[in-house]
Amino acid sequence: MRKRLYKIIFEHDTPAEKLFDVVLLWFILISVIVVIIESIPEIHLQFFEIFYAVEWAFTILFTIEYLLRIWSSPKPLKYIFSFWGLIDLLAILPTYLELFIVGYHYFLIVRVFRLLRVFRILKLVRFNQEAQVLVNALKSSYYKISIFLMAVISIVTLMGTLMYVVEGSESGFNSIPQSIYWAIVTVTTVGFGDIVPQTVIGKLLSSVAMIMGYAIIAVPTGIITVELSRSNKNQKRICANCSSGNPPNSHYCNQCGNLLESSVGS
Repeated sequence: MRKRLYKIIFEHDTPAEKLFDVVLLWFILISVIVVIIESIPEIHLQFFEIFYAVEWAFTILFTIEYLLRIWSSPKPLKYIFSFWGLIDLLAILPTYLELFIVGYHYFLIVRVFRLLRVFRILKLVRFNQEAQVLVNALKSSYYKISIFLMAVISIVTLMGTLMYVVEGSESGFNSIPQSIYWAIVTVTTVGFGDIVPQTVIGKLLSSVAMIMGYAIIAVPTGIITVELSRSNKNQKRICANCSSGNPPNSHYCNQCGNLLESSVGS
């Protein structure tokens, strides 16, 4: 029974296993929607008892599921301290904390992370290789992006300091940190508009910051794109006969039909 329960809860091959995951996802989705709706003051006051009962019903249900996962797992401690184990625990913990500290039950919104289990059901594991390519590209561009971020921090600090000197507290630039906040909002082209320059020089600096923002946004995209392109080239299988590149899962050359070697070259 324990092995059968493990297959139903942790695996997703048979119809029963898929049904369990689908039903669980619906429960998670409904519980998250309930928490979101309950946060509306008017609805919360009018239907408090109903929300309270529904919240505890979902919590008890997820608690039973969590305990069954521990019981059926061959290595309970490994599951408890795994990513999914911690997420499952966080999904039920806030309701119990509510018994001691008021207001903690809104952290039940963490249940939304459990919806990530949908990737198992849809068998999106096949995209792991492509995801790994993206991760490798991010790792390869780590130092370039770090230097770029340091340059951006230097620019917004300089811009913020200049605006603090030029505009002053009369225009809302009360301090250098406040001015740096304005510079970040402006350079990233967000533009909240809570702080607006009033002087001619301030508006000129704002224009420069906005124009720089478009260039700054494009830089990390270009860096990652180059690394992705380089990674794709490194993944290609090179034909020994005609030297053309082929996809990594190819067995025969798509140009000359020659049988490819098992090694992957650049």
